[in-house]
Amino acid sequence: MPTPVAILLSGRGSNFLALHAAIERRKLPAEIVLVLSNAPGTPGLEKARERGLEAVCIPHRAESSHEAHDRKVVAALTAAGAEWVCLAGYMRLLTSTFVRAFPERILNIHPSLLPAFPGLQAQRQALDYGVAITGCTVHLVDEELDHGPIVVQRVVPVEPDDTQEALSARILAQEHRAYPLALRRLLTESWSVDGRRVRF
Repeated sequence: MPTPVAILLSGRGSNFLALHAAIERRKLPAEIVLVLSNAPGTPGLEKARERGLEAVCIPHRAESSHEAHDRKVVAALTAAGAEWVCLAGYMRLLTSTFVRAFPERILNIHPSLLPAFPGLQAQRQALDYGVAITGCTVHLVDEELDHGPIVVQRVVPVEPDDTQEALSARILAQEHRAYPLALRRLLTESWSVDGRRVRF
């Protein structure tokens, strides 16, 4: 039986599309039961609806607090029957209420080799720092920003004349490979968390 998965996004949803494509190709034993966004009019929601998926928006600006918004999101995920949650460009920090509702069942992808360059504009941070390599990281989500145990990393060289746009595009191409791989391994292999690392 495929594992029910929810996707959370705030933008175009390219990593959502990569996960969906892997499912369609039978490379990933999962079923997307809900695509949810905090931002009305998000392109990713429209792409989900075009593919016949349940897609909803729970705007965060209307809520009294971050906690109140997360409680509504968790309720929607639970009602949809989601067992795993994949953050695919979801531009909201998760409260402890959210993280504890899905312990070691929330995945995120970040455009750097964590723990280097957490937070926003990781690609710009890499260029400003002058590193020779960067990449992307799929990790389990804990209660700290871009901090949880690492599942998969992919390396991307930084070219001498790189722009933020060019580097971002090359990292994104690796993200689209790394995310389905990470989720497939978690769903199909035995694993445990050892400190900051997931051991298969």
